[in-house]
Amino acid sequence: MLGSTEQGYSQAGISTATKTDTRLLDTPQAITVITRDLISDQAMASMADAIRYIPGIVVSQGEGNRDAAIFRGNSSTGDFYMDGIRDDVMYYRDFYNIERVEALKGSSAMIFGRGGAGGVINRVSKQARYQPVREAVLSFGAHSHKRVAIDLGDAVNAEFAVRVNAMAENSDSFRNGMHLERKGINPTATWRAGRNTVLSVAYEHFQDERVGDRGLPSLNGRPYGTDISTFFGNASLSPNAVRLNAFSALLEHDFGSGLTLRNRARVANYDKYYQNVFAGGAVSAATGRLAVGAYRDETRRDNRFNQTDLLYSLAMGPVRHKLAFGAEFGRQETDGVRRNGVFPGGAPTMPASAPLYTGGVSFATISSDSASIAHVASGYLQDQLELSPQWQAVLGVRYDRFNVEHRNRLTAAELEVTDTPVSPRAGLIYKPVPTVSIYASYSRAFAPRSGDQLTSLSVTNKTFDPERFSNYEAGIKWDVAPGLAATAAVYKLDRSNVIVPGAVAGTSILVDGQTSKGVELGLSGQVTRAWSVAGGYAYQDAELTADQSATVKAGARVAQVPRHTFSLWNRVDVNARLGAALGVVYRDCIFTSTANTVLLPSYTRIDGALYYSIGNDYRLQLNVENLFDKKYYASAHGDNNIMPGAPRSFKLTLNAQF
Repeated sequence: MLGSTEQGYSQAGISTATKTDTRLLDTPQAITVITRDLISDQAMASMADAIRYIPGIVVSQGEGNRDAAIFRGNSSTGDFYMDGIRDDVMYYRDFYNIERVEALKGSSAMIFGRGGAGGVINRVSKQARYQPVREAVLSFGAHSHKRVAIDLGDAVNAEFAVRVNAMAENSDSFRNGMHLERKGINPTATWRAGRNTVLSVAYEHFQDERVGDRGLPSLNGRPYGTDISTFFGNASLSPNAVRLNAFSALLEHDFGSGLTLRNRARVANYDKYYQNVFAGGAVSAATGRLAVGAYRDETRRDNRFNQTDLLYSLAMGPVRHKLAFGAEFGRQETDGVRRNGVFPGGAPTMPASAPLYTGGVSFATISSDSASIAHVASGYLQDQLELSPQWQAVLGVRYDRFNVEHRNRLTAAELEVTDTPVSPRAGLIYKPVPTVSIYASYSRAFAPRSGDQLTSLSVTNKTFDPERFSNYEAGIKWDVAPGLAATAAVYKLDRSNVIVPGAVAGTSILVDGQTSKGVELGLSGQVTRAWSVAGGYAYQDAELTADQSATVKAGARVAQVPRHTFSLWNRVDVNARLGAALGVVYRDCIFTSTANTVLLPSYTRIDGALYYSIGNDYRLQLNVENLFDKKYYASAHGDNNIMPGAPRSFKLTLNAQF
């Protein structure tokens, strides 16, 4: 399979973007793949680490309790997938059981359904194979970092293979009071049930417990000037926890004559809890004080998804077709309660110079209590046409029936909405030579009024059509050499059906509310046998095209979208045993919200690594982050959730194969 053809930092192809094994060169869409080798060489520990090397996507602070990303100017907490199936609960994902991370840019509803406005991130999990795998990874580092992971697998016999990935981590942080503990285990099994049938099953238990860190507030349009370790609020009163139990299965049967059936199912149960006592506003320039906020949120979600794909390859005269017919059915049941923090004596304030809140707080007041059930029924048809050795086309369309039943338990109000959008996709590819493709594409996505987390449906917005996103893109892909790929893309992404206040008080209307234009460049793979690179550059111009409130006006820059970003990781192998790496990450200045009143300055950060192999079975690795101890601000969530970047820190890792 092309999806398993990985050479160092380069990936030849994937199946996620088209449902079929397709070379990246033949896919009319900007795609960045973070391979297992790159994850290992950089000692990536989070989704934020991976996003740094993905042009066109930037990380958001996520209120200190979840992964959040901004895809071509569109913020999302739900456009995350595991093996092509939605994994949309708000939590921090780990890479212990991940083969690679795939970032697909541009509207992607034809493949993934709702959301995917500016792109999606898909994690590909490790599966049981018929070759032995015996690996252990032990790492220690700054701020009491301790982590161990194992990856064990082998064939039991000619038909059956098993594999187990497991991990445990216990770490502090450069931020005062911060601590995390997480662990996971993921056994998988593969069974060759006959000559043409393969069944793979997997189970994962994962849990993450940490302090919820909302970062720093602002003052006079800039991050408040204090030591980057300063915690605002109370760390001991800000616990976060998530529990995940997921079962997945993949059945593939080859009927012969170019016909293949694939069925994938995932059942996942999530239990998410987080509580915050945090800075509830900006620092007052007059008093030097700021408000304290607090709330507790509990979410339980059960996801049930099943996808069936029928793939058929055939030739009709000179034209070759790769047809994909598919259907997806799903059910998402969500139960959520939010409780506001109540302070004795009313809303307190605290001095910014000593921002540890030591007073009392209770969480007896329920501010929202709701339950929702979402039903998904989708069908799609796609044709990948090879018109000649030089010309290819991709044509597809998807129909979704997305129904949400929402019940407000505080008011007993019940709402129900059914959306039936159609999501087309079209792409044309010209290959002047076999190693170069020039493409143009159009795709569309939709976002229901229930939002990323299925909790935003209201009497006010239920009658409006979903938001719509239209992506126009052109690009060039060049396989410079075996194992080295260069890409370039230009795009325009328009957001319409945005709700804004109408001319008459108390009314709302739909407008074309936002546009994003940009350029993305990527380079990954081996420049020489000893020199590997991964990185890219992005230019993004994202702005509002209509007034959205009294303070959010047309022409404002979209929050947290830098005009320029650049990243490049270089690894050089001095000899068979010794290697070294140097990475540079640049991010332009960003506004923290669409009000455009608080600005985070640009920064450049340098990272490095050393590698030394001891025999054939052991490798020592030293990663140093922020080599020159640059002070910078990494991300934000609004004007007063600003996360400072980590100071110089190190991580020493022992990789053992046995």
